[in-house]
Amino acid sequence: MSTTRNEVRALRHPEKQKNPDRPSGRKPEWIRVKAPTSKGYQETRDLARGLKLHTVCEEAACPNIGECWQKKHASFMIMGDTCTRACAFCNVKTGMPNALDPFEPENLAMAVAEMGLKHVVITSVDRDDLADGGAMHFARVIEAIRHKSPETTIEILTPDFRDKPGAVEIVAKARPDVFNHNLETVPRLYPSIRPGARFYQSLRILDRVKQIDPTIFTKSGLMVGFGEERHELSQVMDDLRVADVDFLTIGQYLQPTLKHAPVERFVTPDEFKEYASMARAKGFLMVASTPLTRSSYHADRDFAEMREAREKKLAATAKASAAE
Repeated sequence: MSTTRNEVRALRHPEKQKNPDRPSGRKPEWIRVKAPTSKGYQETRDLARGLKLHTVCEEAACPNIGECWQKKHASFMIMGDTCTRACAFCNVKTGMPNALDPFEPENLAMAVAEMGLKHVVITSVDRDDLADGGAMHFARVIEAIRHKSPETTIEILTPDFRDKPGAVEIVAKARPDVFNHNLETVPRLYPSIRPGARFYQSLRILDRVKQIDPTIFTKSGLMVGFGEERHELSQVMDDLRVADVDFLTIGQYLQPTLKHAPVERFVTPDEFKEYASMARAKGFLMVASTPLTRSSYHADRDFAEMREAREKKLAATAKASAAE
């Protein structure tokens, strides 16, 4: 007997099945995308599945999967496909995860080499069941990629490790090129949108990375459309700049199923441009703010631009100091 779509959603999100259906309304034209059908998409999918790798592109139902996979860009999700958290916005499966795959770092490194990636994004599920939250596994993945593809730049998107002692230090000392941890939304909405996390704990992670190694680029992302206010977004941007975060992404929240948090509002492209201008004025090296922006969308191109922006800033600072 075939499994219905509703049964599949119930298996992925058992904790949400008692929620009432909360429709978000019709998507506006500016965030509609075509279903992926390209040869490049198929090849990327086959490679990931052949090596038993998971991608956040599929697990989180990213709207940009067709475009990115056609270009052989994929964001890999380590430590399994099952998360120990149940955030109201996320499409990743919730439940008790399996044991870590000891071959995953090597398999992922093989995929990066085979795809010839110049820049790779590595994220993970939350693993609150592990003593270090999975920090050492992140470090092993970084080490394996460095060994096979030393020229590839590495961007990681980590969970908060539930404030487990030494976890952030383990990952930061593995020296990824970009350390990303998403705040996701404004503090007021954490109890309903991100109930397993704490806003200022997440902010401290980004601040701690800069303390450990100021040369690592730090990055964070926000989703809009939950009912946040403009002044709240402005304050979060200020908080991120106090933590010396380099790169901010802002994108539209899209409801994965009727049981997830509803979209309160579809933010217009012009408003996204305004948010980008606001963020740049606050001093971020790099800002990506569009309805379809996601943490790993165009990450390779954005990293190159961010690195160039830092070099220009350092050169200007050195020139000003010499002139004094």
